[in-house]
Amino acid sequence: MVDFQRNVFCLLGLPFDAINMADTVQRVRDAAARRVPCLLSTPNTNWVVNCLADGQSRDSAISSDLSLADGRPLVWIARLLDIPIREPVPGSTLFDWLRSVSGRQLSVFFFGGVDGAAEKACRRLRMENQGLTCVGFDSAGFGSIEDMSRDEVIQRINMSKADFLVVALGAKKGQAWIERNRACISVPLISHLGAVVNFVAGTVRRAPAWMQRLGLEWLWRIKEEPGLWVRYFRDGFTLLALLATRVVPYAWYLRSNKPDAGSSSAGGVEARDEQDECVITLSGVWTREDLARVRDSYERASLACKDVRLNLHATTYVDSSFVGLTILLLGSQKQLGKAFHIVGAQEPVRRIVRYCCAEYLFASYPAALPPNAAETLRRRRMSKERVRC
Repeated sequence: MVDFQRNVFCLLGLPFDAINMADTVQRVRDAAARRVPCLLSTPNTNWVVNCLADGQSRDSAISSDLSLADGRPLVWIARLLDIPIREPVPGSTLFDWLRSVSGRQLSVFFFGGVDGAAEKACRRLRMENQGLTCVGFDSAGFGSIEDMSRDEVIQRINMSKADFLVVALGAKKGQAWIERNRACISVPLISHLGAVVNFVAGTVRRAPAWMQRLGLEWLWRIKEEPGLWVRYFRDGFTLLALLATRVVPYAWYLRSNKPDAGSSSAGGVEARDEQDECVITLSGVWTREDLARVRDSYERASLACKDVRLNLHATTYVDSSFVGLTILLLGSQKQLGKAFHIVGAQEPVRRIVRYCCAEYLFASYPAALPPNAAETLRRRRMSKERVRC
C-alpha cells in the first residue's frame, strides 16, 4: 500500500524521501521484522538522466516505498531548491550500516552480479556474522528478463526466507526485473544495489570516505572501472543542461514568487465518487506545510481502487512536495492498473511542474493492467492493516 504520509519531494522528475541514514536504517529494519513489503530505490545522477527518456526506469522509482538520494550532487541541488534533503543516503553506505548495526541479524539473498561475485559476497557475510548474514545467492548470468523470471527462480528466492533481496543486474535491467516480479516475491525488502555485490565480494574497492564527502566518488569509480568514464561524461553534460534550464530558473522563481503569507489557508479539497471514478478538485495554494488534507484525499482515492481525475483548475500555486505527492498517486494508479488524469492545470502550476521535470504528470494514463496485477492487489489488501515501511 502506498504511504501518502511520506515526507517526499520531486527532484529532477523523481520522488525523493527527505530522510537521513539513521532513520532509513531503522525503517528498513522495522519493515524486515514485520515482513512488510518495502521496495527501496537509491536513484543517483545516472538514474535521473536515464529517467528523462525512459518511462520504465522512472516508474520503478515512482512505485518505490522509499526513494533515497544517492550522491552529493542531488543533495546540493535539493538545498538550492529549498528541499530538506540534508545528506545523501547511498545504497552501498546503507548496506554497510546494516552490516554493522547491532540487534536482530537480517538475512540477505544476492541475485545477480558478475560470475563468482555473489558467492564471494555471500561467504564473506557469513564469516563476518554481524548485522547481516547471507542465506543464498543466484548469479543469474546474462539471460533475458524472462529467463530470470521463471517460477523456479522466484521459488528459490522465496524459499530462502530472506529479509533482504539485493539485485545486481545492471540498473535498467535490474529495475525491470524487480517491477516484473516484485508482486510474487515474499522477501520484504527489495533493492537494486548493483555495486554492493562487488564491494562486499572485494572485486571492486569503494572510494575513500573523504572522496565520498567531497562528491568525488565518481573519480574513484573511473579509476577502478575505466569504462565508466563515458557514462559519467554523458551524465555530467546532461546534469549541467538541467541546471541551466530547470534548476537555476526554478531557484530564481522560488525566491521571486513566494505565495503571500497566510494564503495557503485558502486551499480547498473536494473529493467525490462518480461510479468508477474518484474526482479530486483542489483550489488555492498547496505547499509542504499544508498538505494534510491532500494526503488524506489521495489515500482514500488509492484505497477505493478506482480511476482518478485530479482537477486543478482553481489551484494557483504548488511546490515540489505537492508534485512529489502527486507522483506517488500516479504510481499507485499504475500499480493497480487504474486510470489517472490531471485536468485544468493553469500556467503557474504547469511551470512549476516543468521546473520539477515532471511534465509526464500531464499525460493521459488510461486503465492498463500491469503484470501480476491480481497479486499486487491481493498484497495491497493484506497490507492495509499492517505498518507501512
